[in-house]
Amino acid sequence: MTSEVGEFLDYLAVERNVSPNTVTAYRDDLESFLGFLCNDYFTMARDQLDLRRVDHLAVRAYLAHLAHRKLRRSSIARHLSAMRSFFKYLMREAVVDANPARTVATPKREKHLPSVMQPSDVALLIEQPDTSTPLGARDRAYLELLYASGLRIAELVGIDIDDVELRARLVKVRGKGSKERIVPFGSKAEEALRAWLAVREAPAEEEALFVNYRGQRITQRSVRRLFDGYVRAAALRAGISPHTMRHSFATHLLNAGADLRTIQELLGHASLSTTQKYTHLNDWELIKVYRKAHPRAGS
Repeated sequence: MTSEVGEFLDYLAVERNVSPNTVTAYRDDLESFLGFLCNDYFTMARDQLDLRRVDHLAVRAYLAHLAHRKLRRSSIARHLSAMRSFFKYLMREAVVDANPARTVATPKREKHLPSVMQPSDVALLIEQPDTSTPLGARDRAYLELLYASGLRIAELVGIDIDDVELRARLVKVRGKGSKERIVPFGSKAEEALRAWLAVREAPAEEEALFVNYRGQRITQRSVRRLFDGYVRAAALRAGISPHTMRHSFATHLLNAGADLRTIQELLGHASLSTTQKYTHLNDWELIKVYRKAHPRAGS
């Protein structure tokens, strides 16, 4: 590692208060970049490398090298971000005169369609907890609510008892950026929540709707661990997560005729373009309808 990289990492950790994991990621990405420069681009020893010689062509060559290694575009974009930050720091320290990574275009990220469960699989998963036990009643309640309201897992664990209006079947959640929204839920979720609240045990000062066996607010990690166990018990395919329930919520609403604006509000998306990814999941349904309805589509 060059002295410039070491000083940059110290700057991130001390002055910018960046997390240790992020510092490690920057270190690995920059070490990879410098290794490419010395071994493949300039062909020189590390102590001979002059960072002022690095231009945008060297940066682009490195990105091409990463692409040749079959790195995902998101990973390549992360490497480029590390280089931009590094050279920005070097400019501030008057080590280089320009930032060669600034003008290099960021690779477009791959678009992945969200994974979606069939309604029958959702029902099977929700039925896994043993509701004869208090914690099983709790798990049934949060599974019902995840699907009924399309919540993010962070939103789920952040719900307080006072955020829930059972009679109206509404819950107030705090989304990204601490933005609050009101989301409805159905009769099945109401029934499960009532069953859970009847056996919930926690100190009087604990406001959380969902608590662990110690009566403290349950964590996202615990919910994910329990969720994974129920997925295995139901013998469902690998890769299903709490967020899959959110995707399924949106897709099932869309398939039933809900408009995108409504789904956007329910999900708490700031932009409609974020919600539009669910329309791609509906393409096959559209094709089937077209082939059935259009007089010239054929059989």
